[in-house]
Amino acid sequence: MSDAGGAVAGPATASGLPRFLQIGLGIVLVLVALTMLKTYSGTFGPIFLALNLMVTAYPLHTWLVRKGCPSALSAVVVALMVFVLLLAMVAGLVWALNEMIRMLPHYAGQFSSLYDQVISFASRLGLDSSSLTSVLGRIDPNSLVSAATSLLTASTGFIGGLSVLICTLVFMAMDTAGFARRLSIAASTHPRIVAGFRSFSQGVRSYWIVTTVFGLIVAVLDVVALRVMGVPGVIIWGLLSFLTNYIPNIGFVVGLIPPTLVALVSLGWKQALVVIIVYSVLNFVVQTIIQPRFTGDAVGVTPTVSFVSLLVWGGVLGALGTLLALPMTLLIKALIIDTDPRAAWVNALIASDPHDADGAAQQRD
Repeated sequence: MSDAGGAVAGPATASGLPRFLQIGLGIVLVLVALTMLKTYSGTFGPIFLALNLMVTAYPLHTWLVRKGCPSALSAVVVALMVFVLLLAMVAGLVWALNEMIRMLPHYAGQFSSLYDQVISFASRLGLDSSSLTSVLGRIDPNSLVSAATSLLTASTGFIGGLSVLICTLVFMAMDTAGFARRLSIAASTHPRIVAGFRSFSQGVRSYWIVTTVFGLIVAVLDVVALRVMGVPGVIIWGLLSFLTNYIPNIGFVVGLIPPTLVALVSLGWKQALVVIIVYSVLNFVVQTIIQPRFTGDAVGVTPTVSFVSLLVWGGVLGALGTLLALPMTLLIKALIIDTDPRAAWVNALIASDPHDADGAAQQRD
């Protein structure tokens, strides 16, 4: 008993605080940090997005330097390319949402007729029509238009944060030239932290590239399938499918609802069912079967951690947090969990492959 008691008391003696107080203090600090991030989300979100984009594009900078381009000029070129691509994606999202807002009200009459038929059929079956009315009321064109309008407002509101993003990209581009040397100097005194940052860079770069490439493949296949089925607005739904692909876990569902509803009211329930099946099959085949064969697991965490990250960072950083949920989690994992040998057990619980997590921990040791 005394040995067991001594083993438990050891950590408290080392830190000067009882274990329960350490845990409570840690929870309080986490809540305070999340509150601060939520308060300054309009500043932190664009800064972290700029960091993600520059980290992802950094190999292009090194390639240009190897080809003889001056380091400063290559940094400026990379920053401009990143900004143009980001602006194009925001413009595409605004266009798609605006077109969806214009299109959906044209099907209000068809949906009302379908709505009445469903309610009448449910009544003949003896089902509670009030609960069904509540459910259908959430998926009619008006509700989707309202949701699209909210997203459009959020998207245009993000343009206000572009000033922060642009300034951050400019200053990061200025620092890019000497960044590798700075990392080497820092690694001489804090090798674990630098290794964690490099791990984050590799992970987030792989995540964004894989998500973009295979999201584009799925979107193109969706457009082809919708065109064959004769669903109106295929370009809108293809672009929406590509952009919502960046939202983990639920992005697929968000991109599926509008074309399914349009197919339902314009072509009938059979075609709507075909849309659901085709979207599901394409998403499963490309992202679950084909993608891992080429890239492995680019996320690095379990599906549960991915979903919880979406909820937490979406609540803290707003709409931008849904896009940055996994990169934020990867940053915390790389700099706090991966760099601490005592947190290896946490890594084994949240990493997508616990064997790889254990091997990485042993390699750092």
